[in-house]
Amino acid sequence: MDEISTLCARVGETKLRSMVTAFYRRVQVDDVIGKMYPPDDWAGAEKRLADFIVYRFGGPQTYIEERGHPRLRGRHMPFAIGEAERDRWMKLMSEAMEEVSISPEEGAVIGTFFAQVADMMQNRA
Repeated sequence: MDEISTLCARVGETKLRSMVTAFYRRVQVDDVIGKMYPPDDWAGAEKRLADFIVYRFGGPQTYIEERGHPRLRGRHMPFAIGEAERDRWMKLMSEAMEEVSISPEEGAVIGTFFAQVADMMQNRA
């Protein structure tokens, strides 16, 4: 198995979900990416991201069972995502990882994965 698919076992599902909660606390007040989220569905957005991360990092398949294939790029196409949005997403997620004490070793693996996904999500110059 690769490092990504065993992260949930190493980091723990609870800590991964706490990381997403810490991330969304930041997003709700962020002037760059906060406006992309529907104001009446913060809890739903948080659950979807947490379920995706847990699934992708080798945990329970809840995301797939409830939503099917992630189709991340397609799901994010309605939003203008350029370099500024990508960088802000990465900054807020890095802060969230630090807040919940993701180890530097695991943080490096997670950060590399997030950077690849964030790069893929860019759809505007």
